[in-house]
Amino acid sequence: QVQLVESGGGSVQAGGSLRLSCAASGATSSSRYCMTWFRQAPGKEREGVARISTAYSTYYSDSVKGRFNISRDNAKNTVYLLMNSLEPEDTAMYYCAAGWYCGGWSVQYVSYWGQGTQVTVST
Repeated sequence: QVQLVESGGGSVQAGGSLRLSCAASGATSSSRYCMTWFRQAPGKEREGVARISTAYSTYYSDSVKGRFNISRDNAKNTVYLLMNSLEPEDTAMYYCAAGWYCGGWSVQYVSYWGQGTQVTVST
């Protein structure tokens, strides 16, 4: 089992940057999990935006490709999401998630969720 705690959210102007962190703790090291960042805007479904496998392979949704970067530091049991060139459309609650399968974006692949951190991008 693993507990996930996100941090780093906040308010930023369009074009700015934020770095989100996801600290993992628990009986199982986060290094064994595929880690994914999801986001959910009001009135919209939760969508995956970036994930990183145990072998450090990375995947991005088309909406963030080229602007976001996911990384992991297994020594610190932490996953990061560096978000550049932020747009108002990136405004959402961002969630960190851990799962065993890294083959897609479905929430069905997630075993553990964090509580979320809010990102607000203004014009």
